[in-house]
Amino acid sequence: MKRISILLLGIMITCYSCTSEKKREAVTVSKTKEYDASISELSIYNLPSVWTTQNNRKIELKELKGDVLVMVMIYTSCKAACPRLVADMRAIEAQIPETKKDNVKLVLVSIDPKTDTPQRLKKFSIENKMESDQWLFLTGSESDTREFAAVLAVNYKKISPMDFSHSNIISVFNQSGELEHQQEGLGVNNKETVDKIIELAR
Repeated sequence: MKRISILLLGIMITCYSCTSEKKREAVTVSKTKEYDASISELSIYNLPSVWTTQNNRKIELKELKGDVLVMVMIYTSCKAACPRLVADMRAIEAQIPETKKDNVKLVLVSIDPKTDTPQRLKKFSIENKMESDQWLFLTGSESDTREFAAVLAVNYKKISPMDFSHSNIISVFNQSGELEHQQEGLGVNNKETVDKIIELAR
């Protein structure tokens, strides 16, 4: 009798565990669907592109959901505008309060995927002291890069084997991947950009 009772208790525990697990899975799926449903047609998270980070990890943009994104398009062999854009990004990062930084990603997307391999991007991040978790470097296919540039209203054109002409735009996206603000130019007053990031990063 005692053996039967123990067996029945074991079965009940197993059934309860299965039920609890199914409930947890159902809640997770429900939350995911709810979050996905909150993404508008204007969100960059609708883009199906796959990118490679400076740490050689494949990601989709939708993996960045929930963070405020500060994005710029550059290429590492650039000797003119890009170093100034990088300096602008670092100046913006320096003004974000420490309490907000965990909710912000500063993303640099290469317009020269043939040259800017993950290894090159990693070296670039180290040279420019952009190694903390807030900094993300991305390289992708030429077609995905061109598509993404169109979303950011960034124009670029190859003018020599190693040089591009390109727009100088820093974009701020909210947690749902919608464009909130753009800063155009080099070395411009970034107060409005920083204020917008701090406002969004709650």
